[in-house]
Amino acid sequence: MKHLEKIYDKILDNKSLEERLDLWRREGRTIVFSNGCFDILHRGHVEYLSKAADLGDKLIIGLNTDDSVKRLKGPSRPVNDEKARAVVLAGLEFVDAVVFFEEDTPYNLIKNVQPDILVKGNDYKAEDIVGYDIVTAKGGKVETIELVNGFSTTKILEKTNSQL
Repeated sequence: MKHLEKIYDKILDNKSLEERLDLWRREGRTIVFSNGCFDILHRGHVEYLSKAADLGDKLIIGLNTDDSVKRLKGPSRPVNDEKARAVVLAGLEFVDAVVFFEEDTPYNLIKNVQPDILVKGNDYKAEDIVGYDIVTAKGGKVETIELVNGFSTTKILEKTNSQL
């Protein structure tokens, strides 16, 4: 399989995700889940996601659709459309699957995935993370990861706009 085919093979619809999850669970893999908009992928994202991947065997990223990002971040966002954001994320070697969600939160996606480990940045308290109840009810863990100071899409856009 060519590299680009491998990247596109990681971008899954719900049915394909279920099939992949079934396989990984039969293999005894630890499933890690995180989510976000990942509008302009930067160093902070890469370090955060690589640390998340280190917590288990398979890393699934729930990716907000364009409509979801607009509702959360405003009409000028996203900068990159959902397909572009998915391809960039899937291009990271430690990301095993990218799946879109339309809602403002990934609650229903987390309910479907049933990850062993749910991960967000440490700007959240574990018990406030969407899906905490789902993951802990089945004996899973909710982890927070330290963010890289000075890196955020919003700050990058503010800096860019101030230079125009």
